[in-house]
Amino acid sequence: MCGRFYIDDDTAREIEKTIRKVDEKLRLERGIIDIHPTEYAPVISCQQGSIIAADKKWGFPGFDSGKVIFNARAESVLEKKMFRESVLQRRLVIPAAGFYEWNRKKEKVTFTSAIKEQPILYMAGFYDKYGNEDRFVILTTGANGSMADVHERMPLLLKHQALEEWLRDDRRLEEFLHGEPHGLKREMEYEQQTLFLS
Repeated sequence: MCGRFYIDDDTAREIEKTIRKVDEKLRLERGIIDIHPTEYAPVISCQQGSIIAADKKWGFPGFDSGKVIFNARAESVLEKKMFRESVLQRRLVIPAAGFYEWNRKKEKVTFTSAIKEQPILYMAGFYDKYGNEDRFVILTTGANGSMADVHERMPLLLKHQALEEWLRDDRRLEEFLHGEPHGLKREMEYEQQTLFLS
């Protein structure tokens, strides 16, 4: 599950380095910005053969009024009529400095990249047009060892060198959808320590 993520200065700089053309409307503000479902976030996509960055709204309209669908399961996304065409034709990458998840005790845990050479997380997703705006969804998969004791789901993460293939190479789609994300570092504002006295 991914219900909130954040971007920072490093995220903005990494987007600028990663893409060849930056949309003039792209919001590359400085500082740390939390992104919630229904808000706009910078994403990277391939349009008309060029890799570009643009702001898109997070979440497809839900079946119930006022609800949004902001995640899709990688394992079954190709079977869902609502998602199939988008994941086949409109994939994108959501760069983030990190994301948040809450454990069973409702404590907030922050997850960031454990790859020293890749401090930015690249979450796999896809988009579709609703009315006059593009809206995106983040793909999730089963949690790996770095996250499993906090939550059973996590974003489908991509390595930097695979971004262009995710965006352009339809032949590797199934491989990406069933891949295991790389490890994460985690932090909590307060983590209970056990003290043993002798």
